Amino acid sequence: MLGIFSSSVVSPPEELVAAGSRTPSPKTTAEKLLKRFVDSQASAVSLQVGEHVQLAYTHHSESPWHPRSFAVKDEIFCLFEGALDNLGSLRQQYGLAKSATEVILVIEAYKALRDRAPYPANRVVCHLSGNFAFIVFDKSTSTLFVASDQAGKVPLYWGITADGYVAFADDADLLKGSCGKSLASFPEGCFYSTAVGGLRCYENPKNKITAVPAEEEEIWGATFKVEGSAVLAATEY
Repeated sequence: MLGIFSSSVVSPPEELVAAGSRTPSPKTTAEKLLKRFVDSQASAVSLQVGEHVQLAYTHHSESPWHPRSFAVKDEIFCLFEGALDNLGSLRQQYGLAKSATEVILVIEAYKALRDRAPYPANRVVCHLSGNFAFIVFDKSTSTLFVASDQAGKVPLYWGITADGYVAFADDADLLKGSCGKSLASFPEGCFYSTAVGGLRCYENPKNKITAVPAEEEEIWGATFKVEGSAVLAATEY
């Protein structure tokens, strides 16, 4: 899955900007990134959302344990990859039909977060049990919400393209070709929300998250670390 967002939606994280500046490397534009995804992925589906957002996904080569799905409801767009262990109980909690899938559940959870403000964002994601990563874009408020499970079982990466777009994807090689060293593994057990102003750990939302510069030979430009936690937000590649 792939989500690309202009700076009018999300400001490029300073840590990734700095990582790319330390070690200049080849990059491409967001348009070329999307084209490479569509051209290289069988049966790829891409969608332009307004002027500033592009979403794409494919079921090709997906894991049977971590399927990809897409849905849109009430101008809320969601890309979801993985599976929730407690989907049944969450359906009951949100008053959904037994046929409701994970991607619909996440949209409803986001709507509850948005409409019950100032409901804490971490409470929405901390009760999701399973292996997952998702990207939510609310067109009505131009809000982005991205999250990864606590163990990082479903890979998710983010980076900055040559023209300053922030891209999220489950394929590190795809982003590396367009983001160079302005690239990192998305921190496991964390969420990014433009509504709350950045990156948070959902178990300890008050803990600061810092970016540690990566070694020259690493694929990453930086590794994100939750202070006060033994969890590092990057995996070996």
